[in-house]
Amino acid sequence: MTDDRTPRRGKVDRDTFESVVRPALGADRDDVRVGPAHGVDFGVLDVADRAVVCATDPISLLPELGYERAGRFALSFALGDVAVSGVAPTHLCPSFALPQEVSDDEFAAFWAAMTAECEALGVAVPTGHTARYPGASLPWVGAATVLGVGDHDDVIRPDGARPGDRLLVTKGPAVETAGLFASVFPDALADRGLDESTLAEAAALIDETSVVRDALAAATAGREAARSGDAAAGVTAMHDATEGGLRGALCETAAAAGVRIDVDRASVPTVDAALATCRALDIDPWACTTSGTLLLAVDPDAVDRVVAALQARGTPVGVVGDVTAGSGVFVDGERVDPPTEDASWGVYERLSAGR
Repeated sequence: MTDDRTPRRGKVDRDTFESVVRPALGADRDDVRVGPAHGVDFGVLDVADRAVVCATDPISLLPELGYERAGRFALSFALGDVAVSGVAPTHLCPSFALPQEVSDDEFAAFWAAMTAECEALGVAVPTGHTARYPGASLPWVGAATVLGVGDHDDVIRPDGARPGDRLLVTKGPAVETAGLFASVFPDALADRGLDESTLAEAAALIDETSVVRDALAAATAGREAARSGDAAAGVTAMHDATEGGLRGALCETAAAAGVRIDVDRASVPTVDAALATCRALDIDPWACTTSGTLLLAVDPDAVDRVVAALQARGTPVGVVGDVTAGSGVFVDGERVDPPTEDASWGVYERLSAGR
């Protein structure tokens, strides 16, 4: 439970955002096309008639993953927040505040993994900041701003879901939570009854926490359907199910667009090892962070193309529901609310303390 005396862990809630953040956004500039909103992954600037999509996220460094895997994991969040706009990320600007115990060799391995992924995705690093500071501590070692430069017509707005759209979900709930906890706390999970095979399957999910390639493949397929005349539109909204998990992402998508979302739970893809990890930890898999799981609203006539594009990448995807006029999120007919706090925070705190 949280109250006014105990602020919730993770991202601030909607009330705090609306009362503290939104009223104080600096200068009012005409070149800001999409500005900050609660639950929205990115902003958009207009620069010389080009869309510059931008997002900022914290950088984590988890040595337990190994420095190469930790580098790829750390990069996925900020890149994904731009990719869900339908515009490919093009530039990364990181700022590192490293603790003293991270050696030059360890940082080199971490950074090499990040830049290798950047090179593979066509992302340049034009500037940044790297330092060690007293008081800096793992796992939070800085932040990164990512830009994506593209055409305004290609931007998929975060509030774009429309009545009549179908809803798609990739991979399923708890992908990130299971991958992280099985990689960082394998002994604790083994003590809670997870067998060696399930632990290995869950730990491997840490490499499934990026939505970049899936988001861009889906966006391209949707645009092709619209431009060929097969559909009136393509993908109308995308969201990476990070903090608050799939339930939080559904609620944020519905609230941003002012629509109702109905979901058939049985149609949502699932990973058995992820669900087993959540059972062992007694947490709701739909309410814990699951970066790597993509939520998409899609024109019904573009669904087949988008599904085919994701399946061609080997990504599990389900057509799980509908967008209609109204408000709120309903799973199997029952209204659901966003989690008060991501279910993984308390578990991470307890496991880190050895409880």
